[in-house]
Amino acid sequence: MSADSLDVTILVPVFNEEDNVGPLVRSITAVMGRTGRSYEVVIVDDGSQDRTLPRLREAGADAPHLRVVRLRRNFGQTAALAAGFDTARGRLVVTLDGDLQNDPGDIPTILSLLDEGYDLVSGWRRERKEPFFSRRLPSRVANRLLSFLTGVRIHDFGCALKGYRAAFVKALPVYSEMHRYMPALAGSVGARVTEVVVRHHRRRFGVSKYGIGRTIRVLYDLVALRMLTRFSARPLHWFGIGSLPFFLGGLLVLVITFIDHTRGTLVTHSTVVFPTLLILLFYLGFHFLVLGLLSELAVNVLRSSHRYVFQLDDSARRTA
Repeated sequence: MSADSLDVTILVPVFNEEDNVGPLVRSITAVMGRTGRSYEVVIVDDGSQDRTLPRLREAGADAPHLRVVRLRRNFGQTAALAAGFDTARGRLVVTLDGDLQNDPGDIPTILSLLDEGYDLVSGWRRERKEPFFSRRLPSRVANRLLSFLTGVRIHDFGCALKGYRAAFVKALPVYSEMHRYMPALAGSVGARVTEVVVRHHRRRFGVSKYGIGRTIRVLYDLVALRMLTRFSARPLHWFGIGSLPFFLGGLLVLVITFIDHTRGTLVTHSTVVFPTLLILLFYLGFHFLVLGLLSELAVNVLRSSHRYVFQLDDSARRTA
């Protein structure tokens, strides 16, 4: 089947899921066969060290729609998804985890919402089958912070079961661990984003690749995401906001250092502590401003280079 005629790509990143990939491929094939849509199943093997790849080859004997992409080593889920998005040939792309906790039976619901005109449909694991303190509680806190900071009102940013328009998702930046925040990135550029309740199952085979340790990384990602969604086109504003506490603190120390608040007169001498603190605070404030100016310069250089390439290409087309 030609790439132009494909309607759906089912994209699954896997790492050390030898016992899960066979049942997963059979389940996806059964569900998609009932939809009557043209489709492909792209499974990205993220450098698995067990028998995941041989099991995928065995599954491919009975699944002609299966395509396998193998990464040379374990690069992480975001890199695996990025490779899958680059490889996908379908007009619509549905992603899900390879551990059988997402239910392929929810794929038709995702597709129907994409057909209604949404650019991104995110699954909501309302009844998660995972430990409360190590998984569900940190996830709930992170989701509420993300919703508040980005303005995208969904409950479960981390659910792997999502649907995208291929032309849209291929234009989104997918790097680091940003796969968790695709709804926020999509919402920041005006995409139509919605959420649907999906089923969630307990893991039957293998071990989870996630733990409480990723909570700290999520906190760092929240800061980066805030800048990407609100200040990527005007970084000076971001660093300017960061410099304000230092300048205000410096003004306060300046008053304490050189004005006698009991008599309202200038202080003729002071200890070395307050002047040193004053210099440090103003230095940090100016440091943030300089970072903002350099970031503005980098953004403007990037914009200028894009304009230059566009004009050069347009001129070449007219000449031809």
